[in-house]
Amino acid sequence: MKSFVISSRLSCMIISALCALLFFISHAHGQTDPLPSWNDGPAKQAIIQFVQDTTDQASPKFVPPEARIATFDQDGTLWVEHPIYTQVMYCLERVPAVVKAKPELKNVEPFKTVLSGNREAMAKLSMKNLEKILAATLTGMTVDEFNAEVKKWIETARDQRWKRPYTALVYQPMLEVLSYLRANGYKTYIVTGGGQDFVRVYSEHVYGIPPEQVVGTAGGTKYGYAKDGKPFLTKEPKLLLNDDNTGKPEGIHLMIGRRPYAAFGNSTGDRQMLESTKAGDGARLSMIVLHDDAKREYAYGPAQGLPATKVGAFTQALYDEAKKQGWTVISMKNDWKVIFPFENK
Repeated sequence: MKSFVISSRLSCMIISALCALLFFISHAHGQTDPLPSWNDGPAKQAIIQFVQDTTDQASPKFVPPEARIATFDQDGTLWVEHPIYTQVMYCLERVPAVVKAKPELKNVEPFKTVLSGNREAMAKLSMKNLEKILAATLTGMTVDEFNAEVKKWIETARDQRWKRPYTALVYQPMLEVLSYLRANGYKTYIVTGGGQDFVRVYSEHVYGIPPEQVVGTAGGTKYGYAKDGKPFLTKEPKLLLNDDNTGKPEGIHLMIGRRPYAAFGNSTGDRQMLESTKAGDGARLSMIVLHDDAKREYAYGPAQGLPATKVGAFTQALYDEAKKQGWTVISMKNDWKVIFPFENK
Protein backbone atom coordinates (compact mmCIF):
# COMPACT_ATOMS: atom_id res chain seq x y z
CA MET A 1 0.00 0.00 0.00
CA LYS A 2 2.84 2.35 0.95
CA SER A 3 4.61 1.77 -2.36
CA PHE A 4 1.34 2.43 -4.19
CA VAL A 5 0.93 5.81 -2.43
CA ILE A 6 4.52 6.76 -3.23
CA SER A 7 4.01 5.68 -6.85
CA SER A 8 0.81 7.72 -7.08
CA ARG A 9 2.48 10.79 -5.63
CA LEU A 10 5.39 10.39 -8.04
CA SER A 11 2.99 10.08 -10.97
CA CYS A 12 1.17 13.23 -9.88
CA MET A 13 4.47 15.08 -9.59
CA ILE A 14 5.51 13.95 -13.06
CA ILE A 15 2.15 14.93 -14.54
CA SER A 16 2.31 18.32 -12.82
CA ALA A 17 5.82 18.86 -14.09
CA LEU A 18 4.79 17.94 -17.64
CA CYS A 19 1.82 20.31 -17.48
CA ALA A 20 4.07 23.10 -16.25
CA LEU A 21 6.53 22.36 -19.04
CA LEU A 22 3.80 22.38 -21.67
CA PHE A 23 2.48 25.67 -20.30
CA PHE A 24 5.98 27.15 -20.38
CA ILE A 25 6.56 26.02 -23.96
CA SER A 26 3.18 27.37 -25.04
CA HIS A 27 3.75 30.64 -23.20
CA ALA A 28 7.26 31.01 -24.55
CA HIS A 29 6.05 30.35 -28.08
CA GLY A 30 3.52 33.13 -27.75
CA GLN A 31 6.17 35.51 -26.48
CA THR A 32 8.64 34.72 -29.26
CA ASP A 33 6.38 35.17 -32.25
CA PRO A 34 8.80 36.70 -34.80
CA LEU A 35 5.96 38.59 -36.52
CA PRO A 36 3.67 39.81 -33.72
CA SER A 37 2.17 42.63 -35.80
CA TRP A 38 0.91 40.19 -38.43
CA ASN A 39 -2.46 38.50 -38.31
CA ASP A 40 -2.36 34.74 -38.72
CA GLY A 41 -2.98 33.90 -42.36
CA PRO A 42 -1.34 32.87 -45.65
CA ALA A 43 1.02 35.87 -45.81
CA LYS A 44 2.47 35.40 -42.33
CA GLN A 45 2.67 31.66 -42.83
CA ALA A 46 4.47 32.07 -46.17
CA ILE A 47 7.23 34.11 -44.51
CA ILE A 48 7.68 31.74 -41.58
CA GLN A 49 7.59 28.64 -43.79
CA PHE A 50 10.13 30.18 -46.17
CA VAL A 51 12.54 30.93 -43.34
CA GLN A 52 12.13 27.46 -41.85
CA ASP A 53 12.65 25.74 -45.20
CA THR A 54 15.72 27.72 -46.19
CA THR A 55 17.55 27.65 -42.86
CA ASP A 56 17.03 24.00 -41.88
CA GLN A 57 20.06 21.99 -43.02
CA ALA A 58 17.92 18.87 -43.25
CA SER A 59 15.54 20.57 -45.68
CA PRO A 60 15.93 20.02 -49.45
CA LYS A 61 15.26 23.76 -49.77
CA PHE A 62 18.18 24.74 -47.51
CA VAL A 63 20.04 27.87 -48.59
CA PRO A 64 23.67 28.33 -47.45
CA PRO A 65 24.20 31.47 -45.35
CA GLU A 66 26.33 33.24 -47.95
CA ALA A 67 23.48 33.02 -50.49
CA ARG A 68 20.74 34.32 -48.21
CA ILE A 69 19.77 37.61 -49.86
CA ALA A 70 16.49 39.47 -49.41
CA THR A 71 15.59 42.69 -51.24
CA PHE A 72 13.00 45.29 -50.31
CA ASP A 73 11.57 48.18 -52.27
CA GLN A 74 11.28 51.22 -50.01
CA ASP A 75 8.45 53.60 -50.98
CA GLY A 76 5.12 51.94 -50.30
CA THR A 77 6.81 48.73 -49.12
CA LEU A 78 8.77 49.87 -46.07
CA TRP A 79 7.21 53.29 -45.47
CA VAL A 80 4.45 55.62 -46.64
CA GLU A 81 4.65 56.91 -50.21
CA HIS A 82 1.38 58.88 -50.42
CA PRO A 83 0.34 61.46 -51.31
CA ILE A 84 3.84 62.09 -52.67
CA TYR A 85 7.22 60.40 -52.37
CA THR A 86 9.29 61.62 -49.42
CA GLN A 87 12.29 62.44 -51.58
CA VAL A 88 10.13 64.57 -53.88
CA MET A 89 8.92 66.48 -50.82
CA TYR A 90 12.54 67.07 -49.87
CA CYS A 91 13.30 68.42 -53.33
CA LEU A 92 10.26 70.71 -53.37
CA GLU A 93 11.12 72.10 -49.94
CA ARG A 94 14.71 72.71 -51.06
CA VAL A 95 13.63 74.95 -53.95
CA PRO A 96 13.59 78.22 -51.91
CA ALA A 97 17.21 77.65 -50.87
CA VAL A 98 18.19 76.91 -54.47
CA VAL A 99 16.46 80.06 -55.72
CA LYS A 100 18.08 82.12 -52.97
CA ALA A 101 21.47 80.98 -54.22
CA LYS A 102 20.39 81.55 -57.85
CA PRO A 103 17.86 84.45 -57.87
CA GLU A 104 17.57 84.26 -61.66
CA LEU A 105 15.40 81.13 -61.20
CA LYS A 106 12.71 82.99 -59.26
CA ASN A 107 10.48 83.67 -62.26
CA VAL A 108 11.46 80.57 -64.23
CA GLU A 109 9.27 77.47 -64.38
CA PRO A 110 8.94 75.10 -62.66
CA PHE A 111 10.61 76.96 -59.77
CA LYS A 112 8.04 79.76 -59.97
CA THR A 113 5.18 77.28 -59.47
CA VAL A 114 6.88 75.62 -56.49
CA LEU A 115 7.56 78.98 -54.86
CA SER A 116 3.87 79.87 -55.20
CA GLY A 117 2.97 77.10 -52.77
CA ASN A 118 0.04 76.07 -54.96
CA ARG A 119 -0.11 72.31 -54.35
CA GLU A 120 -2.65 71.70 -57.11
CA ALA A 121 -0.37 73.39 -59.62
CA MET A 122 2.65 71.46 -58.32
CA ALA A 123 0.74 68.19 -58.68
CA LYS A 124 0.28 68.97 -62.38
CA LEU A 125 3.97 69.53 -63.08
CA SER A 126 5.25 67.39 -65.93
CA MET A 127 7.94 64.77 -65.47
CA LYS A 128 10.32 67.02 -67.42
CA ASN A 129 9.72 69.85 -64.95
CA LEU A 130 10.13 67.52 -61.98
CA GLU A 131 13.44 66.36 -63.41
CA LYS A 132 14.59 69.99 -63.51
CA ILE A 133 13.74 70.34 -59.83
CA LEU A 134 15.50 67.08 -58.96
CA ALA A 135 18.63 68.13 -60.85
CA ALA A 136 18.69 71.51 -59.13
CA THR A 137 18.19 70.15 -55.62
CA LEU A 138 20.13 66.87 -55.74
CA THR A 139 23.27 67.85 -57.64
CA GLY A 140 25.88 70.59 -57.80
CA MET A 141 27.08 70.15 -54.21
CA THR A 142 29.64 67.90 -52.58
CA VAL A 143 28.54 64.49 -51.32
CA ASP A 144 29.24 65.61 -47.75
CA GLU A 145 27.15 68.76 -48.17
CA PHE A 146 24.28 66.75 -49.61
CA ASN A 147 24.39 64.20 -46.80
CA ALA A 148 24.34 66.97 -44.19
CA GLU A 149 21.36 68.71 -45.83
CA VAL A 150 19.33 65.47 -46.08
CA LYS A 151 20.16 64.52 -42.48
CA LYS A 152 19.03 67.94 -41.25
CA TRP A 153 15.81 67.81 -43.26
CA ILE A 154 14.89 64.23 -42.34
CA GLU A 155 15.26 65.08 -38.65
CA THR A 156 12.99 68.13 -38.79
CA ALA A 157 10.47 67.59 -41.63
CA ARG A 158 6.97 66.45 -40.73
CA ASP A 159 4.29 64.63 -42.72
CA GLN A 160 1.14 66.73 -43.10
CA ARG A 161 -1.36 64.01 -42.14
CA TRP A 162 0.27 62.47 -39.06
CA LYS A 163 2.41 65.45 -38.05
CA ARG A 164 5.29 63.07 -37.45
CA PRO A 165 8.77 62.68 -38.95
CA TYR A 166 8.76 60.75 -42.21
CA THR A 167 11.03 58.21 -40.56
CA ALA A 168 8.23 57.42 -38.08
CA LEU A 169 5.96 56.37 -40.94
CA VAL A 170 7.67 53.04 -41.43
CA TYR A 171 5.61 49.86 -41.42
CA GLN A 172 6.01 47.94 -38.18
CA PRO A 173 5.15 44.56 -39.79
CA MET A 174 7.92 45.04 -42.36
CA LEU A 175 10.44 46.04 -39.70
CA GLU A 176 9.65 42.70 -38.08
CA VAL A 177 10.26 40.87 -41.36
CA LEU A 178 13.64 42.59 -41.73
CA SER A 179 14.64 41.60 -38.18
CA TYR A 180 13.33 38.04 -38.58
CA LEU A 181 15.27 37.48 -41.80
CA ARG A 182 18.47 38.93 -40.37
CA ALA A 183 18.12 36.78 -37.24
CA ASN A 184 18.12 33.79 -39.59
CA GLY A 185 21.23 34.73 -41.52
CA TYR A 186 19.70 36.76 -44.33
CA LYS A 187 21.37 39.90 -45.62
CA THR A 188 18.71 42.55 -46.27
CA TYR A 189 18.99 45.12 -49.04
CA ILE A 190 16.89 48.11 -50.05
CA VAL A 191 16.36 48.18 -53.82
CA THR A 192 14.57 51.42 -54.60
CA GLY A 193 13.68 53.69 -57.47
CA GLY A 194 14.49 56.54 -55.10
CA GLY A 195 17.86 58.23 -54.94
CA GLN A 196 20.58 55.94 -53.64
CA ASP A 197 22.46 58.73 -51.85
CA PHE A 198 19.24 60.07 -50.30
CA VAL A 199 18.19 56.72 -48.80
CA ARG A 200 21.69 55.90 -47.59
CA VAL A 201 21.59 58.87 -45.21
CA TYR A 202 18.98 57.27 -42.93
CA SER A 203 18.73 53.59 -43.95
CA GLU A 204 20.87 52.24 -41.11
CA HIS A 205 19.11 54.26 -38.42
CA VAL A 206 15.60 53.54 -39.69
CA TYR A 207 15.83 50.00 -41.08
CA GLY A 208 19.08 48.59 -39.72
CA ILE A 209 20.33 48.42 -43.31
CA PRO A 210 23.82 49.92 -43.80
CA PRO A 211 24.41 52.32 -46.72
CA GLU A 212 26.43 49.77 -48.68
CA GLN A 213 23.29 47.59 -48.81
CA VAL A 214 21.17 50.26 -50.50
CA VAL A 215 20.73 49.95 -54.26
CA GLY A 216 18.93 52.92 -55.77
CA THR A 217 18.79 55.33 -58.65
CA ALA A 218 22.34 56.59 -58.85
CA GLY A 219 23.87 59.71 -60.33
CA GLY A 220 27.44 60.45 -61.26
CA THR A 221 30.07 62.09 -59.08
CA LYS A 222 33.24 63.94 -59.92
CA TYR A 223 36.47 63.79 -57.95
CA GLY A 224 38.19 67.07 -57.21
CA TYR A 225 40.32 69.05 -54.75
CA ALA A 226 39.56 72.01 -52.50
CA LYS A 227 41.92 74.99 -52.26
CA ASP A 228 43.62 73.38 -49.28
CA GLY A 229 44.23 70.22 -51.29
CA LYS A 230 41.56 68.16 -49.55
CA PRO A 231 39.81 65.79 -51.99
CA PHE A 232 36.02 65.68 -52.37
CA LEU A 233 33.25 64.30 -54.58
CA THR A 234 30.72 66.54 -56.33
CA LYS A 235 27.29 65.22 -57.30
CA GLU A 236 26.69 65.68 -61.02
CA PRO A 237 23.43 65.69 -63.04
CA LYS A 238 24.40 62.49 -64.81
CA LEU A 239 22.28 59.36 -64.49
CA LEU A 240 24.21 56.13 -63.96
CA LEU A 241 21.37 53.78 -62.96
CA ASN A 242 17.60 54.19 -63.09
CA ASP A 243 16.76 51.63 -60.44
CA ASP A 244 13.12 51.08 -61.34
CA ASN A 245 11.26 48.46 -63.39
CA THR A 246 13.90 46.48 -65.34
CA GLY A 247 16.52 48.61 -63.61
CA LYS A 248 15.90 46.75 -60.36
CA PRO A 249 17.16 43.29 -61.37
CA GLU A 250 19.88 45.02 -63.38
CA GLY A 251 20.87 47.02 -60.30
CA ILE A 252 20.78 43.90 -58.14
CA HIS A 253 23.16 42.14 -60.51
CA LEU A 254 25.44 45.18 -60.69
CA MET A 255 25.54 46.01 -56.98
CA ILE A 256 24.85 42.70 -55.21
CA GLY A 257 25.88 39.99 -57.65
CA ARG A 258 23.43 37.38 -56.37
CA ARG A 259 19.79 36.67 -57.18
CA PRO A 260 17.64 37.27 -54.08
CA TYR A 261 15.83 34.38 -52.46
CA ALA A 262 13.18 36.78 -51.17
CA ALA A 263 11.88 40.06 -52.60
CA PHE A 264 9.23 42.49 -51.40
CA GLY A 265 7.54 45.25 -53.41
CA ASN A 266 4.24 47.07 -53.86
CA SER A 267 3.92 48.48 -57.37
CA THR A 268 4.49 48.04 -61.08
CA GLY A 269 8.02 49.34 -60.58
CA ASP A 270 8.79 46.18 -58.60
CA ARG A 271 7.39 43.67 -61.09
CA GLN A 272 10.68 42.67 -62.70
CA MET A 273 12.43 42.30 -59.34
CA LEU A 274 9.67 39.96 -58.12
CA GLU A 275 9.68 38.04 -61.41
CA SER A 276 13.44 37.63 -61.39
CA THR A 277 13.48 36.46 -57.79
CA LYS A 278 10.74 33.87 -58.30
CA ALA A 279 12.47 32.55 -61.44
CA GLY A 280 15.43 31.29 -59.41
CA ASP A 281 15.95 27.67 -58.36
CA GLY A 282 14.87 26.35 -54.97
CA ALA A 283 12.66 28.11 -52.46
CA ARG A 284 11.89 31.67 -53.52
CA LEU A 285 9.58 34.19 -51.89
CA SER A 286 8.04 37.09 -53.82
CA MET A 287 5.61 39.28 -51.86
CA ILE A 288 3.73 42.42 -52.84
CA VAL A 289 1.89 44.86 -50.57
CA LEU A 290 -1.62 45.95 -51.52
CA HIS A 291 -2.61 49.30 -50.01
CA ASP A 292 -6.26 48.63 -49.20
CA ASP A 293 -6.66 50.38 -45.84
CA ALA A 294 -7.97 53.91 -46.30
CA LYS A 295 -8.69 54.31 -42.60
CA ARG A 296 -5.28 53.44 -41.14
CA GLU A 297 -3.16 54.47 -44.14
CA TYR A 298 -4.26 54.84 -47.78
CA ALA A 299 -6.19 52.77 -50.32
CA TYR A 300 -5.04 52.74 -53.94
CA GLY A 301 -4.54 50.33 -56.80
CA PRO A 302 -6.28 50.37 -59.21
CA ALA A 303 -6.17 46.58 -58.61
CA GLN A 304 -9.28 45.04 -57.06
CA GLY A 305 -11.34 48.16 -57.78
CA LEU A 306 -9.24 50.45 -55.57
CA PRO A 307 -8.72 54.11 -56.58
CA ALA A 308 -6.18 54.70 -59.35
CA THR A 309 -2.95 56.52 -58.56
CA LYS A 310 0.18 57.86 -60.22
CA VAL A 311 2.20 57.22 -57.06
CA GLY A 312 2.93 53.54 -56.49
CA ALA A 313 0.36 52.10 -58.89
CA PHE A 314 -0.63 48.46 -58.36
CA THR A 315 -2.56 47.56 -61.50
CA GLN A 316 -5.04 44.72 -61.96
CA ALA A 317 -2.65 43.19 -64.50
CA LEU A 318 0.05 43.11 -61.81
CA TYR A 319 -2.38 41.57 -59.33
CA ASP A 320 -3.33 38.90 -61.83
CA GLU A 321 0.33 38.14 -62.53
CA ALA A 322 0.99 37.85 -58.79
CA LYS A 323 -1.71 35.21 -58.49
CA LYS A 324 -0.53 33.40 -61.61
CA GLN A 325 3.15 33.36 -60.66
CA GLY A 326 2.61 32.34 -57.05
CA TRP A 327 3.58 35.61 -55.42
CA THR A 328 1.98 36.35 -52.06
CA VAL A 329 -0.23 39.46 -51.96
CA ILE A 330 -0.08 41.19 -48.57
CA SER A 331 -3.33 42.93 -47.67
CA MET A 332 -2.49 45.87 -45.45
CA LYS A 333 -6.07 45.82 -44.14
CA ASN A 334 -6.31 42.09 -43.39
CA ASP A 335 -2.74 40.97 -42.74
CA TRP A 336 -1.42 43.74 -40.49
CA LYS A 337 -2.61 44.21 -36.91
CA VAL A 338 -0.89 47.60 -36.76
CA ILE A 339 0.66 49.79 -39.44
CA PHE A 340 3.15 52.02 -37.60
CA PRO A 341 5.46 51.52 -34.60
CA PHE A 342 3.86 54.40 -32.70
CA GLU A 343 0.52 52.56 -32.62
CA ASN A 344 1.97 50.26 -29.98
CA LYS A 345 2.93 53.12 -27.67
